[in-house]
Amino acid sequence: MRVWAVANQKGGVGKTTTSIALAGLLAEAGKRVVVIDLDPHGSMTSYFGYDPDALEHSCYDLFLHKGSVPTGLPGQLLLPTSHDKVSLLPSSTALATLERQSPGQSGLGLVIAKTLAQLWQDFDYAIIDSPPLLGVLMVNALAASQQLVIPVQTEHLAVKGLERMVSTLAMINRSRKQALPYSIVPTLFDRRTQASLGTLRVLRDAYPETIWQGYIPVDTRLRDASRAGLVPSQFDGKSRGVLAYRALLKHLLSQQLVAQVA
Repeated sequence: MRVWAVANQKGGVGKTTTSIALAGLLAEAGKRVVVIDLDPHGSMTSYFGYDPDALEHSCYDLFLHKGSVPTGLPGQLLLPTSHDKVSLLPSSTALATLERQSPGQSGLGLVIAKTLAQLWQDFDYAIIDSPPLLGVLMVNALAASQQLVIPVQTEHLAVKGLERMVSTLAMINRSRKQALPYSIVPTLFDRRTQASLGTLRVLRDAYPETIWQGYIPVDTRLRDASRAGLVPSQFDGKSRGVLAYRALLKHLLSQQLVAQVA
């Protein structure tokens, strides 16, 4: 299994859309994918037609055992999605209470890594949708992952969020045996606006080694796919957004090969 996390310490940058679009394209290529919704807002869970406020069981259940994960629990929590090769570990609003509960509890930072260890043979890829907040949930996502995708909206304030995310990553890497490779992904790009054009230039100048040279455009078809509860490539495989995500996936797979060789 390959584990990718999608994270940024700013909301509204396209994390959930990126997670689901990549999962759909991997599934289209025949891969078995589990998507993990660690955001208490539950956008990914809602995307696939589940109500995070009403679910009786969710990822929250994984954190109730003092850092251990009972055998078989991850498999019991899996839910089907619109694609038969994509399974969901759903979120619930109860995840928001973890930050208050976590002080004094050791081992909570590795719960998702332990969860994925139980699902290792069942899936080819895991994609973790992380909350936009540095805390126990984001730490879990980064600790479990082998590759990080950082979506960044092409507008000025998002650049500040990226600076915080890169700083957080440097801190996390100090506790890892191996630095976590990452790719910065410009999102919600609108070539008609100076804000998007200017921000894209700033990002490429500031992060030449780690930024993907493409971008994800503003595309209403992505929003329409969300409304339909379908992964974007199921809804409209030839839309501008999906074509961009295909190019991004190709880039990430090439980065994965480089990391494996290294």
